[in-house]
Amino acid sequence: MEIQSNDERAFRQVYEQVFPILMRVVYHVTNNQDLAEEICQEAFIRFFDKGMEFATLNDAKYWLIRVSKNLAINQVKRKAREMSMVDKLKKYPATGANHSDGSQVLMEKETRKLVQEAIDQLPEKFRLVIVMKEYTDMDYKQIAQVLHISESNVKVRVYRARKMLESILSQE
Repeated sequence: MEIQSNDERAFRQVYEQVFPILMRVVYHVTNNQDLAEEICQEAFIRFFDKGMEFATLNDAKYWLIRVSKNLAINQVKRKAREMSMVDKLKKYPATGANHSDGSQVLMEKETRKLVQEAIDQLPEKFRLVIVMKEYTDMDYKQIAQVLHISESNVKVRVYRARKMLESILSQE
């Protein structure tokens, strides 16, 4: 069966046959039912936007599996980076903090919370690079490879993300 653009019947058939397979694949990567459904839906949106021009159902199925798997892996990496960032923030106490002083511990906790909230306010493309640069051991080249952008673009985004964070934190 050839799958053509704007063929609702073909789209429905692909969806009915491939969605359960995608759910199994993505669920095993994410271990989260809701997230797996979101990722599968995103894959089908991309499939539909691509124009659904595949020679066979198998071509469409393999394309959807590849896209879904990549989306799931990226989501898991993103979550891991976010967790890593939180862990690293816990390791860096406020300057001069004395853990025997309860007010300093509270101040440290509040500082971490403010930084996390500021990072959460950044647009995704800036949030990703700042988290990858500041809270992982990745260099500019590695970040560029992961995000499929140039190294100079990574440097610009890191610089802009830092400036945005300064602005956000100065308003607090």
